[in-house]
Amino acid sequence: MIAGAIKIVVILIAAFVIRALLRKVIRRITTPGKEGKKPGLLKPLRERAPQALGNLVSERREQRAKTIGSVLQSIVTILIFGIAFLEIMIVVGLDITPVLTSAGILGVAIGFGAQNLVKDFLSGMFMLLEDQYGVGDVVDLGPSITGTVEAVALRTTTIRDTGGTVWYVRNGEILRVGNSSQGFAVAVVDLPLSYGANLAEATQVLERTVALVADREPLKSDITAKPEVLGVEKFTPENITLRITVKTRPGRQWAVQRNLRAQLMPALEEAGFTAK
Repeated sequence: MIAGAIKIVVILIAAFVIRALLRKVIRRITTPGKEGKKPGLLKPLRERAPQALGNLVSERREQRAKTIGSVLQSIVTILIFGIAFLEIMIVVGLDITPVLTSAGILGVAIGFGAQNLVKDFLSGMFMLLEDQYGVGDVVDLGPSITGTVEAVALRTTTIRDTGGTVWYVRNGEILRVGNSSQGFAVAVVDLPLSYGANLAEATQVLERTVALVADREPLKSDITAKPEVLGVEKFTPENITLRITVKTRPGRQWAVQRNLRAQLMPALEEAGFTAK
């Protein structure tokens, strides 16, 4: 009994040590190098539009590596402690042959009865390998499910929307992914003008104002390209709509839109333009 107890303790210690070592290796290969160097884990994997990311490429790589690393750590934990459990059964004197046989039969049963679970797992892995989204990304996963990715697990993706609600979405149920955090985003601002306004003069006022605003903080660090005043977007029974677009850092388009509206409308009013 003493010898068996010692063997069990050794098996548990070995399991914890091996798990700690493997998790350390995973952390090492998922940690970016100096000067934004790509983590070792991502070298054989493809990336989505790294040129468009510009200075944010290192941040994007870190998020992706962190997400894949968390999944790998979960897999390592399950495998190691599963093997340790079988070894302990052998030490105790239990015949694991029926267990393995049952596991094979159970595996077939699970294959038929838990197809959704397998589907969720495979879908989640391919989403990570294809860089569809990662922790910290702002995504749209379907009707009424838009928010920031907080975690990607083996079976589910956790999303927190703008209202603070946490959504747990099964990976196998995700049919499309709209990612607002890859490459760049575009802030679109529509401003109404009353009929009879001088459109050319209003356009000049907007071009001057948006150029000044874009060159000052807090927008300067979020805007990545020169703003464009596109001109008339549409006519409505009430007014004319002018549109301005500006390329921004991913995920910052909404803050830029709010700031531009707050500063462009007063500039138009000071120049004598009003909206009905």
